[in-house]
Amino acid sequence: MEDKEVYEKIRRLHKNLGAVIRGKPAIIDLAITALLAKGHLLIEDVPGVGKTTLAHALARSINCSFQRIQFTSDLLPSDVIGMTVYNQAAHAFEFRPGPIFANIVLADEINRTTPKTQSALLEAMNDRQVSIDKATYVLPVPFMLLATQNPLEYAGTFPLPESQLDRFTMAIRIGYPDEADEREIMQSMPSVKILQTLEPVITADDLGMMQEAVERTRVEEDLVDYILAIARATRIHKSIKLGVSPRATATLYRAAQARAMIKGRNYCIPDDVKALASPVFAHRIIPLDRRTGEGVEDNSALIDDILSTVSVPV
Repeated sequence: MEDKEVYEKIRRLHKNLGAVIRGKPAIIDLAITALLAKGHLLIEDVPGVGKTTLAHALARSINCSFQRIQFTSDLLPSDVIGMTVYNQAAHAFEFRPGPIFANIVLADEINRTTPKTQSALLEAMNDRQVSIDKATYVLPVPFMLLATQNPLEYAGTFPLPESQLDRFTMAIRIGYPDEADEREIMQSMPSVKILQTLEPVITADDLGMMQEAVERTRVEEDLVDYILAIARATRIHKSIKLGVSPRATATLYRAAQARAMIKGRNYCIPDDVKALASPVFAHRIIPLDRRTGEGVEDNSALIDDILSTVSVPV
């Protein structure tokens, strides 16, 4: 797929999402960035700001399979990945795939289920496969997990462990709309009806080719050094207990490539790295003064502090 065609499909995708998520172009950019980087997205915010709507709109904008899983305390791993059952007619055991076997999967209120069920997602997120009864089953391509959680409600929740947070490409917060956008939301057609009328603008095959085009985006060595310097700074910062992993640096590299493509370029610039450092790194670090039971903190200020001290390549 030619770069011009990729840019046009990204524009259509952005416009489709903008019809549902009003006044949040930067958030839409981040969601598309995670998608093009072959990543997963954690949307953490208060109820009613459009977390689930964003996931639904993204799935409806792509002509692919979609499954929503409502995570609850009694959800079992088999409810997510599937199970092996005995088929009396065939006199044999057969695998019944769970809802994880879809191109776009929404894990709604992911922190409301037990760690046992949360861990069922680890292999799927990292290796794009699941293992059951000594057999391995490959997930559809492309595959993306969108997860939501409420950061202010802790009763009956199970905070995501660091190993799982590290598998999310980004953690974002949508935030409240400004007064003009909220007025428009209030007076316009309900988002549920808009979603029902939303038509796909790209196919799963298109998305695969777009992701391949992103991987061809040029990243100069001085930008690679810049990413590494930011990562090292998180590991030695006086206010950070745990810095980012090598997986995180590779993720920022891929995300920067995706953002460059969204901005209509086939090469990365320092602004791509700076704009994504916080969404990619903030949920991965552990500050020294972290309070127990808070879940995923907003550590953007620490990342911003690091960005102000690391030299930007010219």
